[in-house]
Amino acid sequence: MLNRWLPELARLPQRLLIGLVQAYRVLLSPWLGSSCRFEPTCSAYALQALQRHGAAAGSYLAARRILRCHPWCTGGHDPVPARAPRLFTGGAPSPHDPPTTS
Repeated sequence: MLNRWLPELARLPQRLLIGLVQAYRVLLSPWLGSSCRFEPTCSAYALQALQRHGAAAGSYLAARRILRCHPWCTGGHDPVPARAPRLFTGGAPSPHDPPTTS
């Protein structure tokens, strides 16, 4: 019986974080106005990162993006990477690995 609930319990942190980002987009973002310098916006980036890479790696990517979004950055197009950061995939980077940006 417990094995039936384990996959759902494992996805609980991811779902909670996605819910928080969605709540921000509905409740706070309209009041704060759009000031993101990136495309997609930081909240859309956070949703994509959480959905694609899970709670840990998605949170890391979202936090890193939010820290880069400030009035002095140039911004621009910055999609969610196809692969999770090395910190979350294990293994040392090889000098022959292609860049993770797409």
